[in-house]
Amino acid sequence: MAIDMRQHFSIGALIRYSFPSVLMTIFTSIYTIVDGLFVSNFAGTTPFAAINLIYPLLMIFGGAGFMIGTGGSAIVAKVRGEGDDERANRYFSFLVYATMVIGSVLALIGMLLVRPASVFFGAEGQMLELCVEYGCICMISLPAFCLQWAFQAFFVTAGKPHIGFAVIVCAGVTNIVLDAIFIAGLGWGLAGAAWATVVGEFVGGVTPLFYFARRNSSLLKLVRTKPEMRVLGKACVNGSSEMVNELATSFVTIVFNYQLLRLMGENGVAAYGVIGYVFMIFAAVYMGFNIGTSPLMSFQFGAQNHQEMNSIFRKSIGFMACAGVAMFLLSQLLAGVVAFIYTGYDPELCALTEYAFKIFAMSYLLMGIGMYASALFTALNNGLISALLSFLRALVFETSMVIILPIFFGADAIWYATPVAEVLSFIIGVIFILALGRRYGYMRN
Repeated sequence: MAIDMRQHFSIGALIRYSFPSVLMTIFTSIYTIVDGLFVSNFAGTTPFAAINLIYPLLMIFGGAGFMIGTGGSAIVAKVRGEGDDERANRYFSFLVYATMVIGSVLALIGMLLVRPASVFFGAEGQMLELCVEYGCICMISLPAFCLQWAFQAFFVTAGKPHIGFAVIVCAGVTNIVLDAIFIAGLGWGLAGAAWATVVGEFVGGVTPLFYFARRNSSLLKLVRTKPEMRVLGKACVNGSSEMVNELATSFVTIVFNYQLLRLMGENGVAAYGVIGYVFMIFAAVYMGFNIGTSPLMSFQFGAQNHQEMNSIFRKSIGFMACAGVAMFLLSQLLAGVVAFIYTGYDPELCALTEYAFKIFAMSYLLMGIGMYASALFTALNNGLISALLSFLRALVFETSMVIILPIFFGADAIWYATPVAEVLSFIIGVIFILALGRRYGYMRN
């Protein structure tokens, strides 16, 4: 049975409801993390750095699916809250079909841009060819990758987050097993990592199509629909914060890698890659919680149930604060272990990675609140404010710090860029939350 969004959610129920979404986002991150682990240990530093250099381009294109999924799920959940299930299914179906078409077009464009983008990112020689090889292969599954991102949000809106989790687990396990076979077993190197990712993404993106196309017990179904360009446009605007976040995060990664190549060489890029893998897992906890709880907020917003909106808001803020402290402490304890797992073959690189990891971990303390502020306004169908918060957090603040701090405090100061940016993001997010709380009703008594 699908979970009833009309019920009151205690903190335990809220965490249980969002938990499959948290696991979904973590397993989605597994693709690149596992690729990096196998490539780093079986292919070497240069292929490992190549993955980290070209990965932002893949996330920029894949972000289209996340944008439509998060923005569209807020619309669909709100319409359901208004009591119009038939219209909700039509909107859902069109958004899924639109994601498939947009993903296919972006895949073709992406294949043409992989080489010039790699050159722009600073790759040359062997690293350039490895970036092109990995990027072109991964573009094959871009439509499925976009669908996978979109379905992560729609499974929650459909009241079936546990099925979405099961699909992602299957995709993640497929990727892990094939990485072991292709890279460690057959010695295919970077190409093996790319093909493992392609197969895993097809499992994660195509399987949900079959589920929603047949009769099922969820709250959403794929039905005959018509072009709903207004809905698509609204979904894109509403989910623009997620797209902005992907674009900005990818751009920041590019700037980070450029600075690190200039200041520290390949070791700096490799160390940042390891930090980035852990960052993806921890950020996935915040992101998954937002994906899991946002449709609940959208539903209650559509139903104008301000008391339940206030309840969800307070519990969400509490979760983000506690999770931030836990992640920071865990990072301090595990920094050396994680660094050794990825870079133990090179003592100098291992020491740099551990040192940078402990500094970077300070960003986890406040990052959840900043991310929640943006997700909150997406759920309330205010994509412009949500996009502004994401733009400031992921692009303006962090990019500025990556460029400015090394100028005044030396190369090592680059590792403080993200923590400083998260402090600024926290301040801006809190200002908007407090300023608009009574207008939307999530802070009413």
